[in-house]
Amino acid sequence: MNENAGAGAMDAKVIPFVETRGPAATKDRILDAAEALFMEHGFEATSLRLITTKAGVNLAAVNYHFGSKEELFQAVLTRRLDPMNQERLSLLSSLEQFAAPHPVPCEKILSAMFVPALNLARDPARGGKNFLRLLGRAYADPAPFIRQFLSGQYAVMITRFKAAFGRALPELPKKELSWRLHFIMGALSYTLAGTDALKLIAELNPTDTGNDEMLLRRLAPFLLAGLTSPLPEESNEASRALDGDLPRTR
Repeated sequence: MNENAGAGAMDAKVIPFVETRGPAATKDRILDAAEALFMEHGFEATSLRLITTKAGVNLAAVNYHFGSKEELFQAVLTRRLDPMNQERLSLLSSLEQFAAPHPVPCEKILSAMFVPALNLARDPARGGKNFLRLLGRAYADPAPFIRQFLSGQYAVMITRFKAAFGRALPELPKKELSWRLHFIMGALSYTLAGTDALKLIAELNPTDTGNDEMLLRRLAPFLLAGLTSPLPEESNEASRALDGDLPRTR
């Protein structure tokens, strides 16, 4: 047996935080540290050195559990997004069973989208508002891998909700519905993730403590109105050109 290899193997085992707390605890500490730092600084400005220092681990632990900074970022999002999206799907399924054979009304479909996000925002153990702020930053990040990852994470949920909205709004063309759902997700993410709306509430009503509920009470009717608004005029050439139906003119 190679003596140097044996010594290296022994050195690799001497990792106090693994020995005393276990691999699962180490992984959680890395995720918690990365979540806080990604939220504060964004993906590009957060180095692995910052993360390892905050988590109290070495770089080998990050490489062992996640492989790279990109994979770590995805893991940070996945541990919060998967349960939230599953809760959304379960709530939508319950509403569909209750309403059958009729379609679920749009306002109830929106509630199935909002309530799980609100539950997460109220639960610090699941990341709370800080995670939603991180999610907002992720949506605005130009990195292609982040956009592709988020599209994949939301694909099943968006397909189910799009089908539910399609049954509730049969007169709405699929292309138009896709655009409106895109705007809904953007508005929801920005509202729950940002601090501007919370500052506005504090200025308008400093004594209010139900900030998240007030946000949803104000956002839901706005989105519902957008969902059910009349279709754009077919004779509007500018709108049709944007949709690719007419050639653009200089």
